[in-house]
Amino acid sequence: MIKKTASVHWEGQGKHGQGQISTETGALTNYPYGFASRFEDDRQGTNPEEILGAAHAACFTMAFSFACDKAGLATTHVDTTASVALAKQGEGFVIERIDLTLSASVPGIDDATFQAIAATAKAECPLSKALAAVPEITLKATLI
Repeated sequence: MIKKTASVHWEGQGKHGQGQISTETGALTNYPYGFASRFEDDRQGTNPEEILGAAHAACFTMAFSFACDKAGLATTHVDTTASVALAKQGEGFVIERIDLTLSASVPGIDDATFQAIAATAKAECPLSKALAAVPEITLKATLI
């Protein structure tokens, strides 16, 4: 089993508190986040939804590239965006949907095969599986 670790340190109360996110690789080291970077337009910190989107996009992109490789097709470049929608629900919030947008160059593939591989990669990606409670995860895949 492979284990990866991230940690958070938080100081202060609720809206006025501030957190710092770190990962074992050092990709994030004491990276700030708080109410303003999550619910307002503060661009000086990150937020859980942005990190979740990055993780999902990264996982799906690798799954797609590996699936193409398995089919004997080489990806020359793959770009994925994940848009995570956080919505108010009762007194709390819920991740309502995640929209994946894939753009890829795969020489020698037809669009039907491309779409099938992309859909399978979305279904088989470990993060997609982990996020099964999200009501809607969409995929728009464009072959370049």
